[in-house]
Amino acid sequence: MTRPDFDAPINRFGSHCVKWDMLETLYGIPHDRGLAMWVADMEFRPPAAVQTALQKMLDHGVYGYFGDDRPYHEALTWWMETRHGWKIEPAHVFTTHGLVNAVGLCLQAFTAAGDGVVLMTPVYHAFARVIRASGREVVECALKDEAGRYQLDIVAWEAQLTGRETMLILCSPHNPGGRVWTGAELREIAAFAARHDLILVSDEIHFDLTYPGQKHHVMANAAPEITDRLVMLTATTKTFNIAGAHIGNVIIADPSLRKRFSAVMGAIGISPNSFGMHMVTAACSPEGAAWVDALMTYLDGNRRLFDTAINAIPGLKSMELEATYLSWVDFSGTGFDKAAMLARIEGEAAIATNHGDSFGKGGENFLRFNIAAPRAQVAEAITRLQAAFADLQ
Repeated sequence: MTRPDFDAPINRFGSHCVKWDMLETLYGIPHDRGLAMWVADMEFRPPAAVQTALQKMLDHGVYGYFGDDRPYHEALTWWMETRHGWKIEPAHVFTTHGLVNAVGLCLQAFTAAGDGVVLMTPVYHAFARVIRASGREVVECALKDEAGRYQLDIVAWEAQLTGRETMLILCSPHNPGGRVWTGAELREIAAFAARHDLILVSDEIHFDLTYPGQKHHVMANAAPEITDRLVMLTATTKTFNIAGAHIGNVIIADPSLRKRFSAVMGAIGISPNSFGMHMVTAACSPEGAAWVDALMTYLDGNRRLFDTAINAIPGLKSMELEATYLSWVDFSGTGFDKAAMLARIEGEAAIATNHGDSFGKGGENFLRFNIAAPRAQVAEAITRLQAAFADLQ
């Protein structure tokens, strides 16, 4: 494989890219000044194998319904076993239009209107949005921030639940904190779900994006004793930067849960996107694996550069990432309120980020920065932030 050039800049303006083309509309940041560090996609092209697969489709020129998903399942099965030591059965896999869609389907299949759904906050903001839109109640169980690292708080959560809760949605690795949960922590979460009779939905979309020295533990492997209440969500979209394909996997080993989920899928009439199926089949390959390894080496450099610079600015503290490319920065030490903080970052520095309060309790003093970009762009963001907070230095 030719080594990917992650330093090559790619102009995404005018490509219907929400991350860049909506900068001015959503943030009031002019296109000619703005740096987009909000939406969780990368500024990199995917592995060449993905481009080749799409070109083959274009050359054929007929875009009909997709059939014969055996190569897709073979590629997926190979990836899970090779990269994660997890043996899956093709019959256990449902293909959805991404994982937010998958969460919505799980809510329909396994909960009822008015049920409580537990989130370990702060956490990926789309969870709460979909829960509320489904007529369910968001139950926020706050993580403990201990010396800049999130920890479970099971004792507090035990006291908080009322018995109306029927589901727990886990984000593993954690977004936005970048934590890779240990096997012991996952077993604690699994036991908590069992004690309270909760369906455990484990969203592991970032599971390939771990840094050197870290190991992701698939919940299905970490706590096999809860198979009868476990629903696994995985996707390749974050791994290979193909989020626009809107394709994900719901993997359910338990036959009873599988039957309930299948009924909802059938009632809605979902079938796979052929472009996404071809892209995933090509990506889940030795070439794709080599690309991910190169990616994480590059992102590790970005992470170190960004964290060193951010932590040198008085009042700012970046959580050390164990996984993901989403840096979670605490601004509480500045003493600024949200308006003053954003005036400097969006106004002066012209950087668009995700606002921490959208991730739920515990996120109020944070901003999330996407560092999956050419290093020169990360360095430019650092220069702008240093200038915006120069009076603190």
